[in-house]
Amino acid sequence: MLDQFVLDAVALFVIVDPIGTATVFAGLTQNETPKQRRLFALRGTALATLMIAFFAFAGEFLLTALGVSLSAFQFAGGVLLFLLAIDMVFARNSGFRSTTTDEAEEAKTSQDISIFPLAIPLIAGPGALTSIVLLMQQAGQNVTRSMLVLFALALVMLATLLALLGAALLIRILGVTGTNVISRVLGVILAALAAELLLTGIRGSLSG
Repeated sequence: MLDQFVLDAVALFVIVDPIGTATVFAGLTQNETPKQRRLFALRGTALATLMIAFFAFAGEFLLTALGVSLSAFQFAGGVLLFLLAIDMVFARNSGFRSTTTDEAEEAKTSQDISIFPLAIPLIAGPGALTSIVLLMQQAGQNVTRSMLVLFALALVMLATLLALLGAALLIRILGVTGTNVISRVLGVILAALAAELLLTGIRGSLSG
C-alpha cells in the first residue's frame, strides 16, 4: 500500500510539475507586489485543488454517464499524458501544461491570474484531471487506497503552493537551464507512466 502511495504521489507531482508552474508564475507576476503574489498563489492553488478533487469524486460518474469504459479511458489518458511528456522533454508550449501564446497575452492584461491561467490550466490542467480520475478508479472500492490518493494530491498541492510562494528564489537558484533540465527529467518519467497506462488500457480491452 505504501509503495502504491509513493507511485501515486510521484505521478501527480510529475504531472502538476510544481517547479515548472512556479517558473511560469514568476514571469506572470514579476510586476506584482509580494503580497499580491502570495494572494494569487494561495487562491490559485486552492481553486485548482477544489477542481481536481471534484474530478476525483465525480470523474467515475461522468465516465459511466457517457458510457466510457475504464480501459478506453486508460488508453486515452495514456495518449494524453504521452503528448504532455513530449512537450516537457522538448520544452514545447502546446497548452497541455502551460498557456498558449494567445492565453499568455490575455493573462498579462488580467488583474487576477489566480483562476486563469494559474488554477486552470497551469495547475489543474488536462493531465492532472485525467490522472486523478484514473487513480481513483484504480483504487476502486478500497477506502484506504482512495484516501491515500487524496493524501498524495494534498501533498502535491502543498508542494505546488510552496513552489509558487518561493518562485522568485527558486528561479534565482535554478536558473532557466536548471528548471528546463528538471522539466525534461520529469517528462521522461511521465512518458514511462503514460506507456504503462497505454499498455494497461490495451490489455483491458483485449481481455474484455
